[in-house]
Order: sequence, then C-alpha cells, then structure tokens
Amino acid sequence: MSKKSPSSPDALPASYGEAVQQLEELIAGLESGQLPLEQLLGQYQRGTQLLKYCRDSLQSVEEQVRVLDEQGGLKPWVSE
Repeated sequence: MSKKSPSSPDALPASYGEAVQQLEELIAGLESGQLPLEQLLGQYQRGTQLLKYCRDSLQSVEEQVRVLDEQGGLKPWVSE
C-alpha cells in the first residue's frame, strides 16, 4: 500500500486515528444532505478507500498480536 502525495485528496492518512477522523467528517457531510450528487459519489468513494485502509491496519495489528501470542510474548489479561 503506497502513499500518494499529501496534497492529493486520495492520499492515504498518516495513521489509523486520522483515517477514522476523516471517515467521521465524510459521514457528517454525507448525512447533511447538502452535497451535490457528484460530490456525494466522490465522498462515498473516498470513504471506501479510508475504510479499506482502516480494515487493513486492524488486520495487520491482529496478525502482529497473533504472532506475539504464538511466541509466548503475551500474557492473558485478567480483569480485576
């Protein structure tokens, strides 16, 4: 997954948190009902890109946790 230039509207976010923030902003804009049809489509497409980025990021972290767990690097969490 390569990043595009930061000035590009399709540039991938710098972090998972930034992607979630952008998604929240997109959702607010879509729900407002104030965007022209062409912008709605573009915003929807951007949202799908951000959602894929978030899913890929989460999957990567899950795989890292699984590897650590298999290596015995994690101890079970016990709620007090």
